[in-house]
Amino acid sequence: MLRNPAGERNKEAILEVLKKYIIVNTNTTLLEISSGTGLHSSFLAKYFPMTTFQPSEYEKEMFKSIVEYKRHYGVENVFEPVYVDISKDLENWDAKFNGDYLRDCRESFDYMLNINMMHISPFECSIGLFSNSSKLLKKDGILFTYGPYAVDGVLTPESNISFDQSLKSRNPSWGIRDIAELKKIAIKFSIMLIASYDLPANNKLLVWKRN
Repeated sequence: MLRNPAGERNKEAILEVLKKYIIVNTNTTLLEISSGTGLHSSFLAKYFPMTTFQPSEYEKEMFKSIVEYKRHYGVENVFEPVYVDISKDLENWDAKFNGDYLRDCRESFDYMLNINMMHISPFECSIGLFSNSSKLLKKDGILFTYGPYAVDGVLTPESNISFDQSLKSRNPSWGIRDIAELKKIAIKFSIMLIASYDLPANNKLLVWKRN
């Protein structure tokens, strides 16, 4: 099980926001894109026992850690991780959910979750996230995204500016995204930003809804 210090710090804050939106007494489904170590799905699954969590990850070497977090938290409502390249269109995915190919699971998910991916991936991944969410989410389904964001061209505080510069020095296609730019992309896929929450460590949790 891989350590995730940032995840340990933010998991409670993320949980408190998700409690405002995830229905606890109804069977629902949640697809996590870019699950990383697997901490969040298994931690959150404890609090939403009627929600089925489907972790996914681009880096297959993370699968073992995702499974180990499931075992660590002792949750049964987390499925085995699947491989997803979110930059690709849903039609090109070979991953399965509950026995069916995800490409055949249009309008099947009540929620989608994406934590700390946008700034450490090419912008095509952010576009793919909205594009594929518009196909996978049910009508009025919710997409949660978490991470650092600029607001209308302004990035604060200084630590986030330094972080953004560091990211771009490592890979020019990386960098902290501007919410205004993301909204323009999302609306093309009938997804709208309905809420923004300021969370600790200069991050935000954005709540998007499929119209």
